Amino acid sequence: MSHRNARLTVIGRRLLVERVVSGRPVAHVAAEMGISRATAHKWVRRWRSEGEAGLHDRSSRPRTTPHRTPVAVEARVCDLRRARKLGPARIGPVLGMPASTVHRILTRCSLHRLAWIDRPTGTVIRRYEREHPGELIHVDVKKLGRIPDGGGHKVLGRQAGRETKTGVGFDYVHSAVDDHSRLAYSEIHADEKVATCAGFLTRAAAFFRSHGITRIERVLTDNAAWAYRKGLAWKSALADLGAAGKLTRAYRPQTNGKVERFNRTLLDEWAYLRPYTSNDERTEALADFLHTYNHHRCHTALGGKPPISRVNNAAGQYT
Repeated sequence: MSHRNARLTVIGRRLLVERVVSGRPVAHVAAEMGISRATAHKWVRRWRSEGEAGLHDRSSRPRTTPHRTPVAVEARVCDLRRARKLGPARIGPVLGMPASTVHRILTRCSLHRLAWIDRPTGTVIRRYEREHPGELIHVDVKKLGRIPDGGGHKVLGRQAGRETKTGVGFDYVHSAVDDHSRLAYSEIHADEKVATCAGFLTRAAAFFRSHGITRIERVLTDNAAWAYRKGLAWKSALADLGAAGKLTRAYRPQTNGKVERFNRTLLDEWAYLRPYTSNDERTEALADFLHTYNHHRCHTALGGKPPISRVNNAAGQYT
């Protein structure tokens, strides 16, 4: 890997080769570029044997590691991690190993973060992503307590807020997230009945169409709500879109993880972002959050880009 004071980068190596190929002596070119003749010969030799690819840096990782922890010991470390959810500081004394070595083993096996492990089974959660926008839409509903006029406990304090909150009811935030691009759409309603869910799906599809996702193939929901499992209006809305309805396995929210993760972001960056003095104030702030999320918020799963960028990149290919 080239460092900041390196004499040769890929461009410099290419220039070196061009000068040598033009007929100039390697020693003269090496002196001009401030490198040794051995180094110059090395890059010319690599270029002649491998072509352009030979001018790029190679991995410095050794072919073999004689002192690597035995496979049987690594398996024992992984078994303790999966079965007992122990960390390096506790696994190390059990097996007589340094905690740093245990951590390297867990990292190598993608077990160093408990959030990546399914707690009941201990298996690594398999992340997936559909190939193009519209192939799969995740839908879910988040239930939030309404904010009384004048504010709740975050504005008035715990005791006063509890007294004002009596009987204010709940808001139901319906959300739809595209699996490939993470483009999101949300609405706030007073319930999660069949007609409400069906109407939301129709409007969500119109939103996705306005952003270049012209076809929705599948809609994934959890099986908690009756509307998703038995509702005739919901099935009719799916038929109008030409989409298939899919349900997650019971007690497996990971399957619908895209919208579940969006709900968490929704709470952190909108619902609980600041104290609101009324329910209407919080409702009005939803539109600004959605615009920021879709057009400006960097997404780690998208290489640090917002969802709209992936939609724009793929719209011409999959419409």
